[in-house]
Amino acid sequence: MSRMNIRLSLMEIFLLEVLLWLGLWLLNDYVATLLTLILGAIVSAVLLIALMSEWIERSKVPRRYFYIMALSVLAIVIAAGSYAIIFDGRLEFLK
Repeated sequence: MSRMNIRLSLMEIFLLEVLLWLGLWLLNDYVATLLTLILGAIVSAVLLIALMSEWIERSKVPRRYFYIMALSVLAIVIAAGSYAIIFDGRLEFLK
């Protein structure tokens, strides 16, 4: 069996994340709100701690890791903002 070695570009990763988040927002805005707040905070905290530790002492972590983490936070924000703009900030579970 052959193994496929697929390496996605940063733009492709970002677009896939935004599409997944928008799909979640469209399916269930309550779950999407909770996950946006929880995962957004966790990913942001991990990124900040990783950047601080990298600043203190360089490691062998590739720069791509930091870019992907930053794009993950940005994808969450973009998807939530897009949903808010499209639906005028109305959340179905608040009705």
